[in-house]
Amino acid sequence: MSKTKNDPLHKSDPYYALIFIIPTLAVIAFVAFWPLAQTFYNSLYKSALMFPQNKIFVGLSNYGALWQDPRFVNDLWNTIRFTAWSVGIETVLGVLVALMLNKKFKLRGLVRAAVLVPWAIPTVVSSEMWRWMYNDNYGVINSILMSLHVIKQPIVFLAFPSTAMPAIISVDVWKTTPFMVLLILAGLQLIPEELYEAARIDGANAWQRFWSVTFPMIRPTIGIALIFRSLDAMRVFDIVFIMTKGAANTETLSVYNQWTLFTRGFIQPYFGYGSAMSVMIFLIIGILAIFYVKMMKIRLD
Repeated sequence: MSKTKNDPLHKSDPYYALIFIIPTLAVIAFVAFWPLAQTFYNSLYKSALMFPQNKIFVGLSNYGALWQDPRFVNDLWNTIRFTAWSVGIETVLGVLVALMLNKKFKLRGLVRAAVLVPWAIPTVVSSEMWRWMYNDNYGVINSILMSLHVIKQPIVFLAFPSTAMPAIISVDVWKTTPFMVLLILAGLQLIPEELYEAARIDGANAWQRFWSVTFPMIRPTIGIALIFRSLDAMRVFDIVFIMTKGAANTETLSVYNQWTLFTRGFIQPYFGYGSAMSVMIFLIIGILAIFYVKMMKIRLD
């Protein structure tokens, strides 16, 4: 039944909607915006967490000091390199595996469940497991490579910059590709079969069907998956800390930030500097998310 001008809800509907979303906005403001505002406030001071009475207002000096810090710049490039390689490989593998799992075959449900196993394992457990597998004395990876005569002597994968970062990226790809598969597979299952039938009637081959039908339909899904994975990869901490603790030029911004805040920031005047680094990480992640939204033409409304 349509509303009339005399209906009391006709003019007050927007107000009712506002009343319903106010609790949600309040929770978001409390758990997200307030800590961010507090972090920005702390970044304007030179202070130690244990001695808040000794803090000195320095304005934006901490932000300027970040870009003059060679360690911060190096860790920023490490983080970008990690994110680009891991998310790029995971996206390609995610599309390929999702396309395969979208086909009908025997034991498809069992295969889908098996694919999700790496993602279900806690990151701490998987990182420690792979750290042992990479060990040069008793790691299974060196044993396999030597038995296949690929290498003549064990490789200390996590000790050299040329192998440590690729090893960490490989672990992240193994761990989080199932997440990409899950999201992309959900997008594939929403594509009407009639579109593929029409493409076949028009004489389109498999590649043409993918490029003209599949990819345009799953592009928003891929965009959302890229945003989620990139946000997570830019904040990577656990895998790097457990496997190398930042050694061999594998330190990322989050590892450096945690060390600055909790190792030096408690008793030394680096808490504001670490807070500025946290805000900078947030801004970089926000710019990256906006870039993905524009690039993939994702509608947020």
